[in-house]
Amino acid sequence: MNDTQPMVLTVGHSNHSPEAFINLVVRHGIDEVIDVRSAPYSRYAPQFNHEGLQRMLEDIGIGYTYLGGELGGRPADRSCYDADGRVQYDRVAETDSFDDALRRVARLADECRLALLCTEKEPLECHRTLLVARALFDRGVDVAHIQADASLESHDDAMSRLLNLHKLPPHGDMFRTRSDVVAEALTRQAIKFAYVATDLPSVNNVWEADP
Repeated sequence: MNDTQPMVLTVGHSNHSPEAFINLVVRHGIDEVIDVRSAPYSRYAPQFNHEGLQRMLEDIGIGYTYLGGELGGRPADRSCYDADGRVQYDRVAETDSFDDALRRVARLADECRLALLCTEKEPLECHRTLLVARALFDRGVDVAHIQADASLESHDDAMSRLLNLHKLPPHGDMFRTRSDVVAEALTRQAIKFAYVATDLPSVNNVWEADP
């Protein structure tokens, strides 16, 4: 176990070339990639389909674990959707499967350097930040986000950007703490970017589109 504070990074594969993506994870010393896509396939970036991605990473000595069923942005549990079919991240975070997977990630972070992988380039537009990283951060895990230009943004700095986007006070106000306004900003952002199902999923449904 590491003596230092555990850290979990996040990264979006976006439309990077395989070489550019590998450079990102190698540059940041990633030992294990945790795939949190509900469906680990991409019509727009097939180079990051599950099998090819796993081979790509294992060829350079990086592990690959799929946890999209538990930590994905398109859960199979119908109770995690509202009446309009929009995923409710707070409901996802309360499920036993999410909690178990999050504990697993936190334990792994004690042993190696992790990156949560999803699709979107911008972390503030992805459930890996709005749901998973938020939950980890709230549990005391240090989180940071690998940007497309290979820079690293702390989760707290990302939340400052989010507050600015929604024109909310960066330090709270007379009636709310910073945590309160961050929670409001996250709720607003989830309304914009959380998945909306046209047909609510059934148990064990497998999504065919990008998460």
